[in-house]
Amino acid sequence: MLLWTLQRGDAPLLLNVPHAGRYVPDAIAMRLTPQARNLADTDWHVEKLAAVAPSMGITLLVATHSRYVVDLNRDPSGQALYAGADNTELCPLATFAREPIYLEGESPSPTETQARKAVYFDTYHAQMRDEIDRVRAMHGHAIVLDLHSIRSEVPRFFSGRLPDLNLGTSAGQSCAPEVRELATGLLHSAADFSHVVDGRFKGGYITRNYGKPAQRIHALQLETAQSAYMDENPPFRWDAARASRFAALLERLLVALMEWRPSSGARA
Repeated sequence: MLLWTLQRGDAPLLLNVPHAGRYVPDAIAMRLTPQARNLADTDWHVEKLAAVAPSMGITLLVATHSRYVVDLNRDPSGQALYAGADNTELCPLATFAREPIYLEGESPSPTETQARKAVYFDTYHAQMRDEIDRVRAMHGHAIVLDLHSIRSEVPRFFSGRLPDLNLGTSAGQSCAPEVRELATGLLHSAADFSHVVDGRFKGGYITRNYGKPAQRIHALQLETAQSAYMDENPPFRWDAARASRFAALLERLLVALMEWRPSSGARA
């Protein structure tokens, strides 16, 4: 099983989908609890939302493996994304509902975790770096949009209900101000959806690691509440009517980011 699918484009935008994969190798799957085998924490159907990208000339990178195998959006050093908050691991041990992922005695050891990092995490990120460098070499700059989704209510991580659209720019550090303002304006114009910028989700490892405006790489994370386009309860049904409204907004955002060019004097 390939670790990702890649469709290269010639636009200065890379759309990355790290958590929609559902493949779990048999040697790992047999050790999961019955609850974990449902893969409930998947970013369900995000690959469908992203499928328009290649026809627009946008590079699309989609992970095929479940985040339970390795989480591509966690700092491999183990540093927490949000200090003082509940954080999941590179190889998660509990679901978002705080249920164990592994049967008793079957959790990955530190040695296994490092082996998974080498096989899954390192190779995926090497490919991602290559694509960013390729796009930047073509255009002089690159933009990464990291696309995610999550249940609208997950008490483990936040109280209450999330806004529909949660844009993260590492508090403005992962992209030029003009890029942040552009994306914020697009979300603000979408009357059908609530939104917040750099709220509970400020961007994960991908946004923070790759977003280096001084090096002409701009990164943003869009975390969408799944209620905006699907049924959040099993079997996690795709809702075509809701999805079409969100997909139209996403396409407008992709066009805006794809067409953005740094102005003279702006951080490229």
